[in-house]
Parts: sequence; C-alpha cells; structure tokens
Amino acid sequence: MSKYVPASQINDQVTWQDISPGGDIRESGNATLVNTGNWRTMIPTYVESKCKQCMLCVPVCPDVSIPVKDGKRLNFDYEHCKGCGICYKVCPFGAITFAKEEK
Repeated sequence: MSKYVPASQINDQVTWQDISPGGDIRESGNATLVNTGNWRTMIPTYVESKCKQCMLCVPVCPDVSIPVKDGKRLNFDYEHCKGCGICYKVCPFGAITFAKEEK
C-alpha cells in the first residue's frame, strides 16, 4: 500500500507531502484524471480540409492529445493538450495552425 494519495483523490485537504514526487507513476491512468489543458497559452487548431491523414502529428504529441479512430486522426483533446506546438511543427500540409489562446 502506497503512502501517497492517488491522483484521483487529490483535494484541498491534501498537502504536497501527500502526493508522490514528480515522475513517479503510482497508479494506472492517472494522467487522464488531471485536466492539464488549462495550462496552455498557445493552442493548435486542426484544419480538417488540409489534413492528408499522414498521422505524423500523432506519435510526436507528448500528451497523447490527438485521438485516432478507424485509422483517422480526430480533433485535439483540449482537456489534455498543453499547447507545446510540436504537432504544428511536424505537419507538412498546414493542417494545424498554432496561435495564442484567448481565454
């Protein structure tokens, strides 16, 4: 039994000492439990009409925020995309734009 509080149980009563140190994975699926998309200052936008479904953007996304279904990429998972822009850099077809996010 871990002495650390699972990510799914973090609340305003939990202190930083109760949370596992960064980089330690103590439970499966913990990255999906935390909405990290609100950290973003820049936002990629999917331009479906320009996409050739080459999938070059999918494996380079460090947040696994580009879903694929039936062999086709879908729009971004903005709840987890942190706006790093790597997908924008690798797209050879201009199917991803990248701009400052207005909040």
